Amino acid sequence: MGGAGGPLARTIRAKLTAALQPTHLEVRDDSPVTGLPPGAETHFGVLVVSESFSGLPLLQRHRLVHEALREELAGPLHALQVTARTPQQWQRDPRAPPAPPCLGGSKRDKRRGKEEEEEEEEEGRQ
Repeated sequence: MGGAGGPLARTIRAKLTAALQPTHLEVRDDSPVTGLPPGAETHFGVLVVSESFSGLPLLQRHRLVHEALREELAGPLHALQVTARTPQQWQRDPRAPPAPPCLGGSKRDKRRGKEEEEEEEEEGRQ
């Protein structure tokens, strides 16, 4: 994680910094490992360490991150892995979790695959 990244990565970094004043922030572009072309910037992971998370349950922490990135989540940002910790939690365990595996595809792709299978079966019967 880390690094400047592309335009969306920089926007994510700026918005999370403004909203949560993190003591540590990492932004990871996972798009390349999902098989997308370079520069796609659709899948990200963020590690945010902020005092703003103190006393909040995990769900509320994630809501704060999502609220800061509302516009991006409605547009170009397709997937977001959030790790939200307090400075004390980060001090005890300063490791970022690995990116989850991307299962790939979408419902549209699965439908298309099923339609193609049905067409092939139909052709086989003829």
